[in-house]
Amino acid sequence: TLPKVAWQHCSKSCPMYYQKEDDGILTINRRRGAIKQAKVHFIKNHEFTATFFKQPTFCSVCREFVWGLNKQGYKCRQCNAAIHKKCIDKIIGRCTGTATNSRDTVKERFKIDMPHRFKTHNYMSPTFCDHCGSLLWGMVRQGLKCEECSMNVHHKCQTKVANLCGINQKLLAEALTQVSLVKDSTSQPWLFFQDILEGSQYGKLWDDMTPPSTTITSRVSINNFVLLKVLGKGSFGKVLLAELKGRGEYFAVKALKKDVVLMDDDVECTMVEKRVLALAWENPFLTHLYCTFQSKEHLFFVMEYLNGGDLMFHIQDKGRFDLYRATFYSAEIICGLQYLHSTGIIYRDLKLDNVMLDKDGHIKIADFGMCKENMLGENRATTFCGTPDYIAPEILLGQKYSFSVDWWSFGVLLYEMLIGQSPFQGDDEDELFESIRMDVPHYPRWITKEAKDLLEKLFERDPTRRLGVVGNIRGHAFFKTINWPALEKREVSPPFKPKVKSPNDCSNFDRDFLSEKPRLSQSDKNLIDSMDQSAFAGFSFINPKMETIMEK
Repeated sequence: TLPKVAWQHCSKSCPMYYQKEDDGILTINRRRGAIKQAKVHFIKNHEFTATFFKQPTFCSVCREFVWGLNKQGYKCRQCNAAIHKKCIDKIIGRCTGTATNSRDTVKERFKIDMPHRFKTHNYMSPTFCDHCGSLLWGMVRQGLKCEECSMNVHHKCQTKVANLCGINQKLLAEALTQVSLVKDSTSQPWLFFQDILEGSQYGKLWDDMTPPSTTITSRVSINNFVLLKVLGKGSFGKVLLAELKGRGEYFAVKALKKDVVLMDDDVECTMVEKRVLALAWENPFLTHLYCTFQSKEHLFFVMEYLNGGDLMFHIQDKGRFDLYRATFYSAEIICGLQYLHSTGIIYRDLKLDNVMLDKDGHIKIADFGMCKENMLGENRATTFCGTPDYIAPEILLGQKYSFSVDWWSFGVLLYEMLIGQSPFQGDDEDELFESIRMDVPHYPRWITKEAKDLLEKLFERDPTRRLGVVGNIRGHAFFKTINWPALEKREVSPPFKPKVKSPNDCSNFDRDFLSEKPRLSQSDKNLIDSMDQSAFAGFSFINPKMETIMEK
């Protein structure tokens, strides 16, 4: 059975996206949204997740009201302690839900153990629990009050409160931080400045800490663009076709709503997406990023506009691709995927929707919001994420994983291109996941033996034996027609050229999106005003090519 986890659906589209034809075959008929396990912050044995509080709630660290809409703060899954997101680094007490004498406890320099002296109390005015932050309900004997520090808690929260009687977690955490800073700055400071002068690793660190020039970056804002069409849409925000005013240059501008990013605890995912997009300039099969900037309400990615549309759009038009077209696309995808892997990045969301065509018909992988960095060597990922139909069995089984999951998704994508339906199916997610873990895909008699052999090797359920992880996928007989050196230089003519009339042509995108008004989604003003904007520090970036365009 699968573990019970909290999900974030990254699209409004339903996972059941098939349409039955007369012969009973299920064909792809709509887009599929990705899902991701809610991020867990492990602090002092606590397991904090972003939480929507249905009633007024106070932070157990600073005792102030948790403001905002949507997922305003964090709550521990073990002990139910509620805190502000900004207070997560001020936690002093260990979680009582898992507080056993672990190695972590032993390694601590000191341990606070000051038990509370709770007694049942009758409250004459509305009072909130100082642990879970919610109201103490009832007319009499609503909760417990500590005789020493006057802490108020629910009866149900008594056993979950850490032994921190009389301790102000916020002040103590701030004091410890100051002590740490003083210690760091006074330990052999002459070596630090000597290293800076000599250009050593600390000198590089100093350079990295120095903010880059923002002269041009500050000039780039959404006011520099004319929004023309909506190209795509999800719970994250929108992708819009935009023209740079006075330049005649067209871009795809992805606008993320800050409140949604914070609500879904996806700030780090957004930063990862920015870093991977910036890296993508090194490879012709990845979507290129020109710049990123932000407003009070939105985060913006300015990317190259790929007006050939995505593979989902084209497969809905054709039903399935002919053998050489599927071979060509899959070969170019391999080039982009292997580049990401060589830099330690697992892509984790390979699907028809995320493979774009440029005006000439070459592919570009897009949307790096699910990527996992720093996966070289023995590093492994554990997050349950991806689009349901493409998720590898090792993810479903809760195993640690690496690049193997991308090769499984690649197999699903290739199967869909060749056959026009998904290899694994179910009436709901549970049935779909069971199919992925247990079923053998159906291979029509007309499929070539090379294609079937390749797919079987990609659908190897043991990730250590899956083609792509082991063996040479480029050398497989399925790719015998591919000239890899020429392909990598984009010297091989694509088998299909999209119908593109002009640089701003958007006829290769879904009409449902194009019919919407090209405007930014608005957020609640009170929420925006109460938002911690420091979470997005360091988001802005500009590529030298954008600087050249801006200076024209």
